[in-house]
Amino acid sequence: MADYFNNFPLTFYASGVSSATGADTVTNLIARFGFEETLKENSSAFYPYTIKDSDTPEIIAAKIYNNPERHWIVLMFNDIMDPQYDWPLPYRAFNDYVDKKYSGPEYANNSTSGAGLSWAKNASNIQAYYKLVTRVAVNKTPDNKTITEKIQIDANTYANVAASTTSYTLTNGDVITETVTKETQTYYQYEDELNDSKREIRILKPEFVSTVMKEFREVINPSWIWLNQHNIE
Repeated sequence: MADYFNNFPLTFYASGVSSATGADTVTNLIARFGFEETLKENSSAFYPYTIKDSDTPEIIAAKIYNNPERHWIVLMFNDIMDPQYDWPLPYRAFNDYVDKKYSGPEYANNSTSGAGLSWAKNASNIQAYYKLVTRVAVNKTPDNKTITEKIQIDANTYANVAASTTSYTLTNGDVITETVTKETQTYYQYEDELNDSKREIRILKPEFVSTVMKEFREVINPSWIWLNQHNIE
């Protein structure tokens, strides 16, 4: 991160502390940089990446860009402003988070280690109810013959959903078999799905990094334009 802020311009700040100038020289953190939406939406400029449990922005930057200090590219390209909350938690940290969150008085009401985690995993503690409708086109290929619709419902509706299987024929001759089932979701499953939803990100391809770095320096600190024109690093 130090390398990132080294590119920011300096400014004067009146801190109230007496000095020869009456002001201190500080890094101007108000400066901002962002990727253009056209670049973030250009599929030829990035590729999908699934964050592993051991990954951090620094590890990914080192692996992809050979420089851990370029972790900010990984974060900004995915609009991640707060890595503490917007980055998926590794397994142990995730379980600790769930344990603490569900140990409060409205949940487990127990400060014993593991009580919140056990409460969240308990199948009796239901976070959401779902009705599942699976449609299978009997005369279609395996690649496109099955569609499952997952619909969130309330507890009363859930109680009245009966498992069933029916078949019908469409006007084009396709025979459809429709199966209705239901399922519940624990609080642990809810948190796990939410955490996993953060794993799919986009990685800016390395060949675009030099251009991004140049634009970043010129936007953050306009003096870089003059330095670049005069070949001064």
